[in-house]
Amino acid sequence: MSDVNSAAKPGRSGRGENALSDTRRSPRVNVRVSLVIHYSANGIPEVWPAYTVSVNAHGAMICAAKNLPAKTRFETEHKMTGERQTVRVTRQPQSSPEGFLIPIEFETPPTDFWHISFPPSNWKPLDV
Repeated sequence: MSDVNSAAKPGRSGRGENALSDTRRSPRVNVRVSLVIHYSANGIPEVWPAYTVSVNAHGAMICAAKNLPAKTRFETEHKMTGERQTVRVTRQPQSSPEGFLIPIEFETPPTDFWHISFPPSNWKPLDV
Protein backbone atom coordinates (compact mmCIF):
# COMPACT_ATOMS: atom_id res chain seq x y z
CA MET A 1 0.00 0.00 0.00
CA SER A 2 1.21 3.54 -0.74
CA ASP A 3 2.06 6.29 1.74
CA VAL A 4 -1.10 8.36 1.50
CA ASN A 5 -0.85 11.92 2.79
CA SER A 6 -4.05 13.29 1.34
CA ALA A 7 -7.44 12.20 0.13
CA ALA A 8 -8.01 11.36 -3.51
CA LYS A 9 -8.69 14.68 -5.22
CA PRO A 10 -8.12 15.89 -8.73
CA GLY A 11 -5.05 18.08 -9.12
CA ARG A 12 -4.72 21.51 -10.69
CA SER A 13 -3.42 22.10 -14.16
CA GLY A 14 -1.42 25.18 -13.16
CA ARG A 15 -3.59 27.29 -15.47
CA GLY A 16 -6.32 27.90 -12.92
CA GLU A 17 -8.49 25.12 -14.33
CA ASN A 18 -9.70 21.93 -12.75
CA ALA A 19 -7.59 18.99 -13.95
CA LEU A 20 -10.70 17.24 -15.22
CA SER A 21 -11.68 20.17 -17.43
CA ASP A 22 -8.37 20.20 -19.31
CA THR A 23 -7.11 17.59 -21.75
CA ARG A 24 -5.68 15.04 -19.28
CA ARG A 25 -5.99 11.42 -20.28
CA SER A 26 -6.82 10.50 -16.68
CA PRO A 27 -7.52 12.43 -13.46
CA ARG A 28 -4.74 13.22 -11.02
CA VAL A 29 -4.76 11.99 -7.45
CA ASN A 30 -2.68 13.68 -4.77
CA VAL A 31 -0.83 10.84 -3.08
CA ARG A 32 2.71 10.37 -1.78
CA VAL A 33 4.39 7.19 -2.98
CA SER A 34 8.03 6.52 -2.15
CA LEU A 35 10.13 5.82 -5.25
CA VAL A 36 13.68 4.97 -6.23
CA ILE A 37 15.08 6.54 -9.39
CA HIS A 38 17.47 4.42 -11.46
CA TYR A 39 19.38 6.56 -13.94
CA SER A 40 22.56 6.06 -15.93
CA ALA A 41 24.70 9.15 -16.64
CA ASN A 42 27.58 8.57 -19.06
CA GLY A 43 27.40 4.84 -18.38
CA ILE A 44 27.61 5.32 -14.61
CA PRO A 45 24.49 4.04 -12.81
CA GLU A 46 22.96 6.36 -10.23
CA VAL A 47 20.21 5.62 -7.73
CA TRP A 48 18.42 8.14 -5.53
CA PRO A 49 15.14 8.49 -3.64
CA ALA A 50 12.10 10.43 -4.80
CA TYR A 51 8.39 10.58 -4.06
CA THR A 52 5.20 11.42 -5.91
CA VAL A 53 3.27 14.65 -5.42
CA SER A 54 0.40 13.52 -7.63
CA VAL A 55 -0.23 10.53 -9.89
CA ASN A 56 -2.47 9.52 -12.74
CA ALA A 57 -2.80 6.34 -14.78
CA HIS A 58 -0.20 7.61 -17.26
CA GLY A 59 2.48 9.08 -14.99
CA ALA A 60 3.12 11.42 -12.08
CA MET A 61 4.64 14.58 -10.74
CA ILE A 62 7.59 13.48 -8.64
CA CYS A 63 9.91 15.34 -6.31
CA ALA A 64 13.62 14.49 -6.22
CA ALA A 65 16.83 16.10 -4.96
CA LYS A 66 18.41 15.93 -8.45
CA ASN A 67 17.21 17.51 -11.66
CA LEU A 68 16.63 15.56 -14.88
CA PRO A 69 16.13 17.46 -18.14
CA ALA A 70 13.07 17.10 -20.37
CA LYS A 71 12.94 13.94 -22.51
CA THR A 72 15.30 12.04 -20.15
CA ARG A 73 14.41 8.36 -19.85
CA PHE A 74 15.00 6.40 -16.64
CA GLU A 75 13.47 3.67 -14.49
CA THR A 76 11.35 4.43 -11.49
CA GLU A 77 10.84 1.81 -8.79
CA HIS A 78 7.80 1.69 -6.51
CA LYS A 79 9.52 1.30 -3.14
CA MET A 80 6.69 -0.68 -1.51
CA THR A 81 6.22 -3.23 -4.31
CA GLY A 82 9.62 -3.26 -6.01
CA GLU A 83 7.92 -2.85 -9.40
CA ARG A 84 9.86 -0.88 -12.01
CA GLN A 85 8.68 1.10 -15.01
CA THR A 86 10.57 3.02 -17.66
CA VAL A 87 9.46 6.66 -17.73
CA ARG A 88 10.41 9.87 -19.48
CA VAL A 89 10.47 13.46 -18.27
CA THR A 90 7.71 15.27 -20.19
CA ARG A 91 8.88 18.87 -19.74
CA GLN A 92 11.52 20.89 -17.91
CA PRO A 93 11.35 20.30 -14.11
CA GLN A 94 10.72 23.19 -11.73
CA SER A 95 12.78 23.92 -8.63
CA SER A 96 10.96 23.91 -5.28
CA PRO A 97 12.03 24.15 -1.63
CA GLU A 98 11.70 20.35 -1.33
CA GLY A 99 13.65 19.56 -4.52
CA PHE A 100 12.90 19.38 -8.23
CA LEU A 101 9.32 18.79 -9.37
CA ILE A 102 9.72 16.41 -12.31
CA PRO A 103 6.72 15.55 -14.54
CA ILE A 104 7.00 11.99 -15.85
CA GLU A 105 4.96 9.65 -18.01
CA PHE A 106 5.19 5.89 -18.43
CA GLU A 107 6.57 4.69 -21.75
CA THR A 108 3.93 1.95 -21.56
CA PRO A 109 1.13 2.71 -19.11
CA PRO A 110 1.01 -0.13 -16.57
CA THR A 111 -2.25 -1.59 -15.43
CA ASP A 112 -1.84 -0.76 -11.73
CA PHE A 113 1.64 0.60 -10.94
CA TRP A 114 0.34 2.97 -8.24
CA HIS A 115 -1.97 0.41 -6.61
CA ILE A 116 -4.76 2.93 -6.04
CA SER A 117 -8.27 3.38 -7.39
CA PHE A 118 -8.70 6.44 -9.59
CA PRO A 119 -11.92 8.47 -9.71
CA PRO A 120 -14.19 7.63 -12.65
CA SER A 121 -13.54 9.66 -15.81
CA ASN A 122 -16.82 11.56 -15.40
CA TRP A 123 -16.10 12.49 -11.76
CA LYS A 124 -16.29 16.17 -10.85
CA PRO A 125 -15.69 17.81 -7.49
CA LEU A 126 -18.73 19.08 -5.66
CA ASP A 127 -19.06 22.87 -5.65
CA VAL A 128 -19.78 23.83 -2.07
